[in-house]
Amino acid sequence: MAMKIDAELCTACGDCEPVCPTSAISPKRGVYVINAATCTECEGAHDMPQCLNACMTDGCINPLDL
Repeated sequence: MAMKIDAELCTACGDCEPVCPTSAISPKRGVYVINAATCTECEGAHDMPQCLNACMTDGCINPLDL
């Protein structure tokens, strides 16, 4: 599974990028995106996705619906 950033809610603050242990988060066209191929939802490294802890915008980061 992977996480996804809602582009309409992302404020491009960048708080999520440095906390990602797999470097799956990067800026793209003025907002941040999560590479689903490298996102592990922090399994094995943390109890929950670290981007969720870092993001101050409710509902901005959610599990990716495949």
